[in-house]
Amino acid sequence: MKDILTVMKFTINDMIKRKSFIISTIIILVLIVLGFNVPNIIKSFKGEDTTQDKILIVDNQNIFEGNLNMLQQADLGYEIEVGKATFEEIKAKIENSEIDSSIVIEKQDNNIKIRYIVESATMMEGVPETIVNTINNLYSNMQISKLGLTTEQLESITPNFEFLLEQTEEEKANGNIFAMMLMSIVLFYAIYFCAYQVSSSITTEKTSKIMETLVTSTSPTTIILGKTIGIGVVGLLQMIAIVGTAIASAKAFLEPELIEAVLDLSNITPYLGIVTIIYFVLGYFTYALLYALTGSTVSKPEDIQSANTPVALLAVVGFYLSYFTMMNPTSELNLFAALFPVSSPFCMPFRIMMGLAKPTEVSISIAILIVTILIIARIAIKIYSNAILNYGTKMSFKDIVKMYKDKQN
Repeated sequence: MKDILTVMKFTINDMIKRKSFIISTIIILVLIVLGFNVPNIIKSFKGEDTTQDKILIVDNQNIFEGNLNMLQQADLGYEIEVGKATFEEIKAKIENSEIDSSIVIEKQDNNIKIRYIVESATMMEGVPETIVNTINNLYSNMQISKLGLTTEQLESITPNFEFLLEQTEEEKANGNIFAMMLMSIVLFYAIYFCAYQVSSSITTEKTSKIMETLVTSTSPTTIILGKTIGIGVVGLLQMIAIVGTAIASAKAFLEPELIEAVLDLSNITPYLGIVTIIYFVLGYFTYALLYALTGSTVSKPEDIQSANTPVALLAVVGFYLSYFTMMNPTSELNLFAALFPVSSPFCMPFRIMMGLAKPTEVSISIAILIVTILIIARIAIKIYSNAILNYGTKMSFKDIVKMYKDKQN
């Protein structure tokens, strides 16, 4: 145990002193702060524009019997002026920048015609729907009032519709899908890129001959476990820093209403936090040990990318399997993704947040992950022990199998 702690301490010190790690972490944190501060940056360049477009509403025929003045008290997002004017007078007002546009209401036969007048039709964005809808409702209310309908009759004409979404499946999902997808992406980033560092670290140390010193002072098993745990600790701290910076930036730079609209944090509980950390640790160990295996099979840093391709593809498949099943969280495929060890670290926390995961499912998923880790660790350590001092070319799959069989014997 002491040797594992020694290797772990050595790995942590080596990781946090790397310029690439320090610079990349700083860049990520700065980008997060800038990203959440984009609305404020845009406002600082544009300035606070509180002016509203001014619209003249003309009712020369008095169709609304003076009731259009009620629009001036309504919060429609425009500065509204009500009056009478000819087309030439409206044109002069627009050219003199007294108004931005005008709505002219006219009655022809039994139809009410609405003309929207702007300076240039090519720049016209369309008739303001909020004003048109309000005018329509105002006219309807006027006609209903003239009919002398009772309150009961009026309510029967304009009922309040309440829309509810229900499903026939017994399992019901709830929660903000955006927040859950974001959490899945963060988990994937943390697990994948931290695990990738194991392969890079092993190959780099083999190239620099540091491994020879380590092997003479401790066992290969101690080395691989110590390095995996050490890099995992650094990765976990980095993830906490990223998530913490994101939460602090969101609270500091975004309006509370916007945060509540985009991220529903009501389903985030201490239980979810603990389980998420557990799945991060187990998911990290799964991929880290796989990368330790691939890292031990190459002796040159330029061969790392090709050696890691199978594991990278496996990680991408696992992530997208969990990501796309979020579209139908109550499906059997989503349950499979939550149990399958390749995708469960990204999927099961999502199911827990949605309120779909049963305690038995979580227990089975964790048990499968632990068994998978033990199997991969057994294979990785055996291959690692034979391949660790290999300074030749990258080994083939046949060489790896042969090494494992030789170790068994």
